Amino acid sequence: MRPDTTEETFVPAWWLPEGHSQTLWRKFSGAETVEHVRNRVDLEDGDFIDVDFLSASQMDAARQRALVVLLHGLCGSSSSSYILSLQRHLSKEGYSSVAMNFRGCSGELNRRGRAYHSGVSDDLQEVLNAVIETFNPDAISLVGYSLGGNVLLKWLGEGRDYAMINRAVAVSTPFTLGLCSQAMLSGAARLYSGYFTRRLLSDFLAKRQAFKQAGAADFDLLSELGDMSHVSSILDFDEAITAPLHGFRNASEYYERCSSIHFLTGIAVPTLLIQASDDPLIPLAALPDPRQLSASTRLELSAKGGHVGFVSGRNSNWLEHRILRFLHD
Repeated sequence: MRPDTTEETFVPAWWLPEGHSQTLWRKFSGAETVEHVRNRVDLEDGDFIDVDFLSASQMDAARQRALVVLLHGLCGSSSSSYILSLQRHLSKEGYSSVAMNFRGCSGELNRRGRAYHSGVSDDLQEVLNAVIETFNPDAISLVGYSLGGNVLLKWLGEGRDYAMINRAVAVSTPFTLGLCSQAMLSGAARLYSGYFTRRLLSDFLAKRQAFKQAGAADFDLLSELGDMSHVSSILDFDEAITAPLHGFRNASEYYERCSSIHFLTGIAVPTLLIQASDDPLIPLAALPDPRQLSASTRLELSAKGGHVGFVSGRNSNWLEHRILRFLHD
């Protein structure tokens, strides 16, 4: 166990003994749907972000003024199984929640050429401003998964005004983006890289074609990126699309400027980091050491759990209960 971490008591389900099975079960086992109320946040650049609200259970009115904002991972949405599961648990415990869909992730093409990436903390700021104005909560807690965890931690460490934020949780965060991208070029991680790359590239090409047909103002921006036949990995995608589309010189600069590991010392709100040693997407070398954690931040590293897995049984919901315990404290 690393000296900067606390070993948690997560024990995997016997039929999901290692990181790959934990990761894939969470991804493909599905989750019970919830009845969202969709709100659209209009952004300053003319684009929009959809957020999906779920009200608190009437059984516990005491905490209904506490709102939890959830951020999904790469190629996810408010319909991702881990988002739906946590929202359902939050509602039962008396917390209202809002699941943020990053640009283009709500089922409708966004209006601008830019999309989303691991460092879009400005988008999070605009969403939080709108959420506060719309719902007028007494306090806000934040929970981010994977890419969403990186965005959340970057936002927290940038010195933003977060007087209303009382707690934050980041799960399976790719703290050091360059190391994570490199790790996905070899071994079993290449399977995950292939899945994400195909999804991202398909979405990009569909968007470029739709913008062409509609005569959208940003079509030229997408067209100038050129041929994409060589893109076969996350690194290729970030070099060819993410970086130039969002103002970075190359993938290396994007990774360096957006890795949340550089922002952890600036976090002042109580924050819990939940990671697993057998995460197939995030190598241990990508995790922070003690000097990179602020006094308000706690890293809990489980031996097992995979990537956004932490499934200890069909109905045990270990991850959701761990998050809820931290929010209750």
